[in-house]
Amino acid sequence: MPNTPSVEATERAEFEEDALAYADQLYRIALRLSGSSQMAEELVQETYLRALRSWRTYRAGTNLAAWLATILRNAYLDEARRRSRRPVTEPLDDESDYFLYDQLSGGRFEGPQEALMSKLTNDAILRSLEEVPEHFREAVVLVDIGDFSYQEAADILDVPIGTVMSRLHRGRRQLKRALAAHALDGEEGTGPG
Repeated sequence: MPNTPSVEATERAEFEEDALAYADQLYRIALRLSGSSQMAEELVQETYLRALRSWRTYRAGTNLAAWLATILRNAYLDEARRRSRRPVTEPLDDESDYFLYDQLSGGRFEGPQEALMSKLTNDAILRSLEEVPEHFREAVVLVDIGDFSYQEAADILDVPIGTVMSRLHRGRRQLKRALAAHALDGEEGTGPG
């Protein structure tokens, strides 16, 4: 007796075939939402992944295109939320990301770690960290030293995650300035005596 596909397998195959017919339409919607062809492709893939996972919840005879578009919109909103929670990678002020390195290197061609370590002692690093106001320092210590996630730090500090991100940015900026000042002080103290 040959194996015949089950009713469920047949229904799923029909669902997949019907759903795939809307791929171009979903791509156009995703492209309008995201403004990026790469993100649009990712959103369509995520839409189909979610749709195939929950294909049993689709009621046959209802508007499949609308059902898929709703999934697409939810995937887009989820991605937008994820992106909004990511730390800002662009500097928010006039200082470059290499401010400390630029201050320390003085035109020499050594690496930033070597330049920093040659000018800063452990005491200078601790003093620099102490100069950062406590509520900023807590965020820096928890995330950068304690290796906690933003959410974990927010839970520990009992503040919203956005507050942790803001404090972390400002704390890192203040620590960077304090380290540069201590490194430059150490540089001025060295030399022929």
